[in-house]
Amino acid sequence: MNAMAPTISETVKAVASREMSCVEVVRASLKRLDEVNADLNAFLQVFHERSLARAAELDAGLADGGVATPSLLGVPVALKDNICTDFGRTTCGSRMLEKYESPFAATAVAKLINAGAIVVGKTNLDEFAMGGSGENSAFGATRNPHDLSRVPGGSSSGSAAAVAAGVVPLALGSDTGGSIRQPAAFCGLVGVKPTYGRVSRHGLVAFASSLDQIGTLTRTVRDAAIALSAICGLDPLDATSTDKPLPDLLVQLDEPIHWLKVGVPRQARSEANHPAVAAMFEDAVRRLAGIGATIVDIDLPMIDHGVAAYYIVAPAEASSNLARFDGIRYGRQATPAPGTADALTELYCRSRSEGFGPEVQRRIMLGTHVLSSGYYDAYYTTALKVRRRLKADYDAAFAAGCHAVLTPTTPGPAFKIGEKSGDPLAMYLEDVYTVGVNLAGLPGVSVPAGDVAIEGKHLPLGVQFVGPAFEEAMLLRVARMFERAG
Repeated sequence: MNAMAPTISETVKAVASREMSCVEVVRASLKRLDEVNADLNAFLQVFHERSLARAAELDAGLADGGVATPSLLGVPVALKDNICTDFGRTTCGSRMLEKYESPFAATAVAKLINAGAIVVGKTNLDEFAMGGSGENSAFGATRNPHDLSRVPGGSSSGSAAAVAAGVVPLALGSDTGGSIRQPAAFCGLVGVKPTYGRVSRHGLVAFASSLDQIGTLTRTVRDAAIALSAICGLDPLDATSTDKPLPDLLVQLDEPIHWLKVGVPRQARSEANHPAVAAMFEDAVRRLAGIGATIVDIDLPMIDHGVAAYYIVAPAEASSNLARFDGIRYGRQATPAPGTADALTELYCRSRSEGFGPEVQRRIMLGTHVLSSGYYDAYYTTALKVRRRLKADYDAAFAAGCHAVLTPTTPGPAFKIGEKSGDPLAMYLEDVYTVGVNLAGLPGVSVPAGDVAIEGKHLPLGVQFVGPAFEEAMLLRVARMFERAG
């Protein structure tokens, strides 16, 4: 199903040189979308008329001349449907918000549009971004373009599938515990989770506020750098966004880092890894050594405790954030059952039971439990201590001179739809290499690193590079070195 659409760089160059008009680019994107979406279920909304009208506006501006070429001129983009737009709906893949229309656009969306991007649609996701497979949407599972019987990863499932299927060269996702990087690995893409605070969260519907971060899914590292340059920056509407200046992500992107030092944790060579992932990872280590990198064996003992800590911290924050969706103030309201003794309590219960799916309900209950009296210190406080120690492990590796830490992105290739649905623990363990990056607030990037043939299909595999906080420029240079060496 893969069809190579133009990259961001190719699209901008073609539009700026008048080889193609913005309207022609968008029409091609919409045509591809209409061809594949019935199989993929990647898009929940498509903006045919709006995107073509916006493309025509940009073409008219180009005809007038005298205006500098925006960095994303004419680039069709897709948005994960937990990122607010002031047009269409923002459903979060949930019945609770299936009719919600936001009165404002997320800051990241506004920045994309100001940079010349054209939004063609909003993409499917695990409900409220809670899931690692793309199966938990109220509107049906998303399918992997490489094998329609398999998951594309989650929770940014539709965004990854849209880029992998050649519909758009860029999609935004959100990453709370690996929700960009895992689908990037499963779909053969470059997925970037920036440092916490680097991209505004204003307009991103909250799952776990201390972990959530908007990021990008693209086909190349260069495209990732272009897209990140457009959406990063301080936002007065988000108190957690940083005023730390963003260096030019492109100026040195193709310059190799001399004396590159990459840390390889012993935990990354876990026996729990799929044999194909284990072989791919060793090949990735050899590839880096082959381009002159020094490989340093390191120890990140808290990686093995990261999943447990994450599935305490994230549900705790989710239970608080999602409390507002009670059917009274916000969200879908159920029809009250006639003759109930306590009508208000019944209405709350019915609204939340009907509005939230099983995975969201599970995480709300987990979060409520770990924050309850008698359990707060035993669970939540302990998880916060693990979080601090995990960040200290990464900081020690960087202090020792490592430019980046290398791990597999996932312990296995994309799995069959339904294969892990009955075993939440097995599903959660798919996040073993990604959740720690969110807990530590660090930047991470997943880069394609090979594939494995299973049942006649070639399934992508990815490796993850993790860098020091706010060192996206260096991290992307490392990722570009690895990409070129492939």
